[in-house]
Amino acid sequence: MSREAAFYLMENHMAEIGLKKFPLGKVLISVSAVGTLVGSYAADWNETHFYNPTWPPHAKFHNAQTMSMGTVLSLATLYHLWNPGRSRTSLESAALIASLYGLTQLSAGLYPGTASVDPPREDNWPQLKYTLPRLGLVLLGYVTERHRITRK
Repeated sequence: MSREAAFYLMENHMAEIGLKKFPLGKVLISVSAVGTLVGSYAADWNETHFYNPTWPPHAKFHNAQTMSMGTVLSLATLYHLWNPGRSRTSLESAALIASLYGLTQLSAGLYPGTASVDPPREDNWPQLKYTLPRLGLVLLGYVTERHRITRK
């Protein structure tokens, strides 16, 4: 089935159930943003990270900076996504901002000697089970919302 045919069927089905104007794409990107906002504190505001007595103050500084960055990126995403006067530019900005935390988290594995958990263990990157789906939500949300706003 072609992409156009799939969107045609989806659009007609949505019209039948009154969801044609429902911003599903925005909701998906918002879920990802809220996941970043909550997830960074859920993963790090505990004894394994921020309250870890073996971490020096500078490591805690970077951990705090990372949690704050997740908050700021999430709020910026929601602002660009839900501000009045929807546009393709604001949607693109929201999708890009929503992706930054996850992309930089994944890029950390490229640096020598890094581990996403402390102490390192066999499952050294458990965040992948959260990061990749959140990035997938952003992509799906972007494609869905872009189609919705350009079809009007």
